[in-house]
Amino acid sequence: MSILTLLTIFFTILTIMISIILVLENRSPARTVAWLLVLILLPGIGIFIYFYIGRNHRKKKTFIKKQKNDYRLLRRLLHEQTSFSDYTNLFRETFKDLRGKLIPLLIENTNSPITINNEAKILNNGDETFEEMLRAIEEAEDHINMEFFIIKDSSIANRIKKALVRQAQRGIKVRLIYDAVGCWRLKSGFFDDLKEAGGKVGVFLPVTIPLFGSRLNYRNHRKILVIDGRVGFLGGINIGDEYLGLNPKMGFWRDTHLKLKGEAVYVLQAIFLMDWFFVSGEELDDRNYFPKQSHCGESLIQIAASGPDSYWQSIHQAYFTSMSAAKNYVYIASPYLVPDESILMALKTAALSGIDVRILIPAKPDHKTVFWASRSHFTELLEAGVKIYQYQKGFIHSKIIIADDVFASVGTANLDIRSFQLNFEVNAFIYDEEVNLQLKKDYMKDLEDSTEITLEEFEKRSTTDKLVESLARLFSPIL
Repeated sequence: MSILTLLTIFFTILTIMISIILVLENRSPARTVAWLLVLILLPGIGIFIYFYIGRNHRKKKTFIKKQKNDYRLLRRLLHEQTSFSDYTNLFRETFKDLRGKLIPLLIENTNSPITINNEAKILNNGDETFEEMLRAIEEAEDHINMEFFIIKDSSIANRIKKALVRQAQRGIKVRLIYDAVGCWRLKSGFFDDLKEAGGKVGVFLPVTIPLFGSRLNYRNHRKILVIDGRVGFLGGINIGDEYLGLNPKMGFWRDTHLKLKGEAVYVLQAIFLMDWFFVSGEELDDRNYFPKQSHCGESLIQIAASGPDSYWQSIHQAYFTSMSAAKNYVYIASPYLVPDESILMALKTAALSGIDVRILIPAKPDHKTVFWASRSHFTELLEAGVKIYQYQKGFIHSKIIIADDVFASVGTANLDIRSFQLNFEVNAFIYDEEVNLQLKKDYMKDLEDSTEITLEEFEKRSTTDKLVESLARLFSPIL
């Protein structure tokens, strides 16, 4: 018997075994079918892809433990800062709109307390965001806590690192978390000078064996910066020169970030401290991390985290609720449009019922497979009355939902299955009409730099495009 025959028999048996495991794991039917297609259409290679990103046993072992620790830490860290009392009925009775549904939902599904004493500042694009971040870092008096999905060896990353080093040398406590896969190309010694200055650096889920790294899933997609427990940042911007529009391929980079002051920062701080405990084993509960807040404003804000360690898909559920319960409009911006069936149904039902539903996405791809999978949903959305716009000025990376002026979401979660089920995400849910109207104004300005896709024009695309879209869609549950 030849070696080729033996290999064929081996891979056939292995494929059958993996297929049985996939069925027995009781994943969603769409994900199961997608993986079976990978195994069938890519014989041999599909097995390596499955071992690379498909296994989910670590979720059961690693993240159940993280979930329990996070719940304990969240209650203890925020016990004196915010109340976990059951206000759900009060909010349902007080607000007869989206707020009456979303606020209780996020209290229940993610233990996210509602905070009132807040000021929220919208930061558009990298130049404005990085300058605000650098200013806040320079003004730090006690500690700097930072975590990012992507940090690239770039001019802006080096500026921020130098600022962190200076502060660490002054005795400011500096802690930084970066994601192992998001920072795959970052040199191992990039943060050595920060460590030498006294800063601490943690790596989220290191991939020790890249070829068989199931940890390529379950990435920390969060972007958090907290200064002295008083000022916090979150949104769509990672750390790299492309976010300043300096990547010739992508051009102008449109993004949205938030600068927060007030009690919402407590929750953002708690999320960081839980992640820090996960990567380092160091449990921090110093009162300096939760200083007494002066009056900052009157913005009603909930900070919600979600991930594979969450019992509920909290951000996913909040997105669904905002779309299905809106009375007038839902405006969405996302770099990726790979929704599951529940989000698709919510969008189509809202549009068919007369709600003004608009989705703004990029005209150019940064990930081609995701780009084509996104286009595969256009026809059914357009037929339902959803308006779709493609951003032409550059690349839009904002992750925003605005509904009925009373609700907005700004954060890290895209409108895709990976954000809903696999990544660690964090969003700010804002119930402040003044802030939301500014987001709406910025959104309308972005539409001026976009082209609306009509059903009539879209149907004229080539058969080749339709085929590529359909093939990409088959794999959308695992993108």
